[in-house]
Amino acid sequence: MKKPKYHHGDLRRALIQAALQLIAERGVEALTLREVAQQVGVSRMAPYRHFADKAALLAAVAEEGFRALKAQLLQAAGHLEPVERLQAIGVAYVDYAVTHAAHYRVMFGTGRADPQSFPALFQVAAETFDVLVQTLVAGQQSGTLRATEPKQQAQIAWSLVHGLSMLAIDGHLTAVGCGSAAELAVEATRSLAEGLRRQDGT
Repeated sequence: MKKPKYHHGDLRRALIQAALQLIAERGVEALTLREVAQQVGVSRMAPYRHFADKAALLAAVAEEGFRALKAQLLQAAGHLEPVERLQAIGVAYVDYAVTHAAHYRVMFGTGRADPQSFPALFQVAAETFDVLVQTLVAGQQSGTLRATEPKQQAQIAWSLVHGLSMLAIDGHLTAVGCGSAAELAVEATRSLAEGLRRQDGT
């Protein structure tokens, strides 16, 4: 396994990258701060300068993941019209999840961090979700999407792309002979967008 490059003064990032590599290889449960330190090439106590414990390290990994996901969604959204934007960010979401499966598992794993202990993580997670909410709001304001409660519709849309992402990551799509995650993401988000599109009189 290739070790993350560690430059003096950037230990925190090196530890996060090492944790990601180890999680991808062995899973979250097997991760220890001692092993992360060994992977980076620092003393076993060095990680504690940045992370109080394993939970804090995993929260930092998840926070970085949400920042990257948010950036990818915003890039996909660009200056598209709301309906096309909704489809684009849905496809981008699934692409991020499948491409960064280990990171995605930490972001949404069963051992997720406590919001009160790691407010920065939950702030950026909320900001990421808000990209979807604001897309729906823009669509309603422009008259192209039906007038519904945008946060509720965002939760439904999120459930769709998250479920598709997890099915792809866990190999269930391949097992039942479905198409690729990318192909299904396009079709699923197209159906979602069409379902939300405003019809005359609605």
